[in-house]
Amino acid sequence: MSEPRDFQRRTHTCGALRTSDVDSSVVLNGWVESIRDQGGIRFLDLRDRYGITQVVLDPKGLEKDVLDKLRNEFVLGISGVVRARPAELHNKKLATGEIEVEATDVQVLNRCEVPPFEIAASKKEPGEDIRLKHRYLDLRRSRVQRAFLFRSRVTQIMRSFLDEDDFLDIETPFLTRSTPEGARDFLVPSRVHPGHFFALPQSPQLFKQLFMVSGFDKYYQIVRCMRDEDLRADRQPEFTQLDMEMSFVHETDVQDVIDRLLVRLFKELLDHDVELPLPRMPYAEAMAKYGSDRPDTRFDLFITDVSEAAKKTDFQVFQNAVEAGGAVRGLRLEGAAGQFSRKDIDACEKVVKEYGAKGLAWVKLEDGGAKGSVAKFLGDAGLAALKDAFGAGDGDLAGDGDLAGDGDLLLMVADTEKVAAISLGELRLHCGRKLDLIDDSKFNLLWVTDFPLLEYSEEDGRYYACHHPFTSPVFEDIQYLESDPGRVRARAYDVILNGIELGGGSIRIHDRDVQEKVFRAIDMSDQEAGGKFGFLLEALQYGAPPHGGIALGLDRLVMLLLGAPSIRDVIPFPKTARGNCMMTEAPSTVAEAQLAELSLRTEIPEDDS
Repeated sequence: MSEPRDFQRRTHTCGALRTSDVDSSVVLNGWVESIRDQGGIRFLDLRDRYGITQVVLDPKGLEKDVLDKLRNEFVLGISGVVRARPAELHNKKLATGEIEVEATDVQVLNRCEVPPFEIAASKKEPGEDIRLKHRYLDLRRSRVQRAFLFRSRVTQIMRSFLDEDDFLDIETPFLTRSTPEGARDFLVPSRVHPGHFFALPQSPQLFKQLFMVSGFDKYYQIVRCMRDEDLRADRQPEFTQLDMEMSFVHETDVQDVIDRLLVRLFKELLDHDVELPLPRMPYAEAMAKYGSDRPDTRFDLFITDVSEAAKKTDFQVFQNAVEAGGAVRGLRLEGAAGQFSRKDIDACEKVVKEYGAKGLAWVKLEDGGAKGSVAKFLGDAGLAALKDAFGAGDGDLAGDGDLAGDGDLLLMVADTEKVAAISLGELRLHCGRKLDLIDDSKFNLLWVTDFPLLEYSEEDGRYYACHHPFTSPVFEDIQYLESDPGRVRARAYDVILNGIELGGGSIRIHDRDVQEKVFRAIDMSDQEAGGKFGFLLEALQYGAPPHGGIALGLDRLVMLLLGAPSIRDVIPFPKTARGNCMMTEAPSTVAEAQLAELSLRTEIPEDDS
């Protein structure tokens, strides 16, 4: 190799040159994508994030020692002259496909060890573990980089839109007080206050409310948040959200901003037209029809409440569930009986059991009768009532010799209303995928509204806030906070895309008396409330305006717009499903001296295995 020397800086990127640059002298910097030897003349593809340029290496005018040692992923400086390619050799897949650079000098700026996986475009996808272990190499791949170029465009559009709408971009603290009312906090020990801890923010919620008390009127922030919670495909311990708050607004004002922002994002990024206004669906309807507060409305398979019909059957499980105040609900899969084997039905039962159901009752309608796990317990009147409740009808309604409902599969759960709804909601998605009912080309957006404010925990014997305890109750329901808390509705709203929550928000409580009533409703004493949220309660006494806001999950939004299978595909350095970083091997132990400085001592639990 040649002796080290200062490098010539690029005059163009690897995606910039066109036929208008022919005969120009240029300098390119980048990585070797590939090298091909064709009769002594070598062709090298040089890559950077902007594109690829073909470089011609003629050994007659270049150092042979340098050329012989070039390998993929070496970092090069190429000086040369732009030449037009013959028409028959144009590469239509590249923006630079009509030109090439005839090299006059090749400088190796850095070598590269043999990578653990192929970085150049390849049909073979490396495993996720090795990708995350060497994430800096994974991010060099063009396919992976495109996700982050797209993500950058998303945030640019967001900032531009909100700036035009008079929002202020203001930062909030990362070190704050622990308020463990929702997910677990990540704690940070204080060195100067031994035995005391900061918490990393789960959201800027309280600070953005204080901005409204301060009179800033419209705030936003693209902010990092941290939650120490169990992970899923669309969750990470640290994530990014678009956080917003507005003064003197009702629910529709906040929703209008998000509606217009989504219109802009979809149009500029995907050339997709979002029709406004977005549909609104009350929480009760979403749970009744879809079994979820984030309904996937891309396919019309609805849950049916058949409790009244179930009481007419001879099946004791149905009768007991209804008498105990529960429900019998189910799905009617039209004409799908032949598509579900016993193994398939067992898989359906496994789904509902994972979400709390005790079991799954199923019936296949055939020849005017029925067969299945509960068919013999239904009785003629009970079967007729169930068919009618499901809309499967009875007899030859069309007059064509076919019995209505024949070929249908009925899947039913008898349990509490909540368990029946949620378990069937998940089963609905399972069946939708199996029957190929979901159109993946659709983008179905909607608002879910009219949530309950509080949810009762039988296990803990108390109420919890469904969103967070700073959500305003519906005005006329405030009177029930003490007498009937479960009746109180929230001024909350979630925006949903294809069955995934993009974000949630609410109108906030701006009156101290109401805030204290909500704290008491969730079993928080005045003393505890003062200790945790005294600064907020005090601020509400100093002219807090009516205000509300929302937060959109940026990572989820980008994942859905790109159609990526996991949120990890759109986060530069994500954690694994176990919450660790394979590249840096974090979390890690720290030196005893560091712990001593923080007045801490660790006690590692023994391995139970």
